[in-house]
Amino acid sequence: MNPITLLVPTLADLPAAASQLRSAIDASRCSIVALEGEMGAGKTTLIRALGQALGISDEVSSPTFALVNEYRDGQGAPVYHFDFYRIDSVLEAERIGAVEYFDSGYLCLIEWPARVLELLPRPRLEVHICVTDTEAREIQLKIMN
Repeated sequence: MNPITLLVPTLADLPAAASQLRSAIDASRCSIVALEGEMGAGKTTLIRALGQALGISDEVSSPTFALVNEYRDGQGAPVYHFDFYRIDSVLEAERIGAVEYFDSGYLCLIEWPARVLELLPRPRLEVHICVTDTEAREIQLKIMN
């Protein structure tokens, strides 16, 4: 898969971008999806829209303090959502079993992945969200082998 750029002119366009992201995840066959972007760029908002595209019926919210939330997709498979913003160390991520989650083969959606970069397996799909206007975003997708 070549790098892909998704343009999101307004928040109303987010479901279409999430659908394209889901297609990219399926095409890449990557279970690890690392989402980078500045604070407020919309990582959790994109994951929430992706959750709808995956058929997740639970409310998708940031696991900032819990570090990981577990959801079930429309097929009943686990989807793990991590937020490593408040993590103190890679050791803390290891203590919560991050490596076991990452190695599970189930979809892992990871916010602030740079904080645990040394634990992230390859291949993985990297998603960079860039703020281009108040509601507009540019989302770049790239596989890291």
